[in-house]
Amino acid sequence: MDSGGSRGGRGRAFRSLAGNRALGRVLAAYVMFTLSEDAVWIAMLVYAYGRGGATEAGLVAVAQLVPAAVVAPVAAALADRRSPVVLLVGGYLVQGAAMAGTAVAIWAGVPLAAYAGAVVAATAVTATRPAQSALIPSIAATPDQLTAANVVAGGLDAAGVAGAGLLAGVLITVAGVGSVFAVCAGLALVAALLTAGLRVAAMTTGQDSDAATAGIGAGLRLAAAGPRLRLMLALLTADAVVVGALDLLVVILALTVLKRPAGWAGYLEFGFGAGAVLAATASAVLVGRRLGRPIVAAALAFSAALAAVAFGPGTAGTVALLVVAGASHSLLNVAARTLLQRSVPPQLIGRIFGVLEGLTMAGLAVGALLVPALAHLGGSRLAVLGVAAVLPLATVAGGRAIFRLDSGTAVPVVEIALLRSLPLFAELPAPALEGLAAALEPVSLAASDVLIRQGDPGRAYYAIASGELDAVQDGHQLGRFGRGEGVGEIALLHAVPRTATVLARTPATVYRLDRDDFLTAVLGHAPTRRQAGRIAGTRLATGVATAPDQK
Repeated sequence: MDSGGSRGGRGRAFRSLAGNRALGRVLAAYVMFTLSEDAVWIAMLVYAYGRGGATEAGLVAVAQLVPAAVVAPVAAALADRRSPVVLLVGGYLVQGAAMAGTAVAIWAGVPLAAYAGAVVAATAVTATRPAQSALIPSIAATPDQLTAANVVAGGLDAAGVAGAGLLAGVLITVAGVGSVFAVCAGLALVAALLTAGLRVAAMTTGQDSDAATAGIGAGLRLAAAGPRLRLMLALLTADAVVVGALDLLVVILALTVLKRPAGWAGYLEFGFGAGAVLAATASAVLVGRRLGRPIVAAALAFSAALAAVAFGPGTAGTVALLVVAGASHSLLNVAARTLLQRSVPPQLIGRIFGVLEGLTMAGLAVGALLVPALAHLGGSRLAVLGVAAVLPLATVAGGRAIFRLDSGTAVPVVEIALLRSLPLFAELPAPALEGLAAALEPVSLAASDVLIRQGDPGRAYYAIASGELDAVQDGHQLGRFGRGEGVGEIALLHAVPRTATVLARTPATVYRLDRDDFLTAVLGHAPTRRQAGRIAGTRLATGVATAPDQK
């Protein structure tokens, strides 16, 4: 497919979101969530800092993170076993009630009740993303629409940091900390109302969920056995420590260093989020490149920007440096996670990212404790400089290996380009596409060689890199395929024998993708598998896929 066709397909996929009312409601609710999640976090840190300084704010942050870390995997399992709508709506309602209770406690001058409400709200937040990840594929009409919805959700995450900072800053300045919780309680209620009417079945059986839970232990063993995996996980954990510390640092910077009103904590967070949004599009240049040096460069730029803040560059300078820090953090995160995907077999990626999720929560908690400890020892400047030193220390600890993170990882540039040319995979996010490309195996065919035989079981999908292939069913030619096309998916999606023979008309090169890798990438989980089956069935019924194994 030419680039113009790819752009047109992407445009149609995004435009089609407007016609899917269920997806529109889920994404609109997610807007409410992204605004409230970070806004109440900032507001609670401002409130706690005003009562007991950095120590109390750090302890309150940890008090919110620890229960959330414990509940997060349970929430993910519930999203598998029950309808994700139940979990999503329930999570929104609990968040709203807890935020409303926190607002009342703040206005009534009962700090312990306010802290308890914030802990409940932060714990309920962990239900949203697992539930939404299960829900969106169940209501998307096509695979392209699914990808477009996930891209939009990812953009909302980045923009939410900036928007929440601005929202919190304005509300704290105009009406005080309690107003942030009151407004966000209303946003959570709106989110619950938007999603309450959706009807979606449970994702998997209990047996499937048990297998997924068992995979966490396998992920830990895999990470422990791989030096490169350990190093990348350590870098991402160090990044989480800095981010966890930065949430409290912006409060200290606003109130102590810049001598600004409390609302400026939100404005500084807005600057950091704006940098992340700006870097989101720039991260596309990382696709298909070696990532060891970009990771190091982004980590050092992140740290340098934070260190410069410690030397009092003024309000405008601080905001500008936080924009740079946000952009560097975003690039570091995208590059490191992409390299992590490149370095792990596709069937094991979920386990490793489960380990990473746990380490991230632990890193956020450590960062929240680090700031008050450093501030107690040497004041605000030492706190900022100490946090800025975390990533450089992690880089130094990695030694020369940090520059060779991907020295043994071949970047599958040709395979990436081939998969991108197939409409079936054209809309996959870049990291997922690279992981899939790494799983491809080249197969050379001479003229007349049989690639797929009618009646055989379907064990693989094939992407055509060069040459021409013919599809024949019961002696009748059904179609001819070349580069930019694929064969073999219908048998995999329907779990039926091959319904046509595919043989090389000319010498050809194809890339083989195993059945499990194909289904994991295209379907992801049970609702998507059902959706893909409906799409394939429609093609068969309308004659578009008369050769059932053509794309």
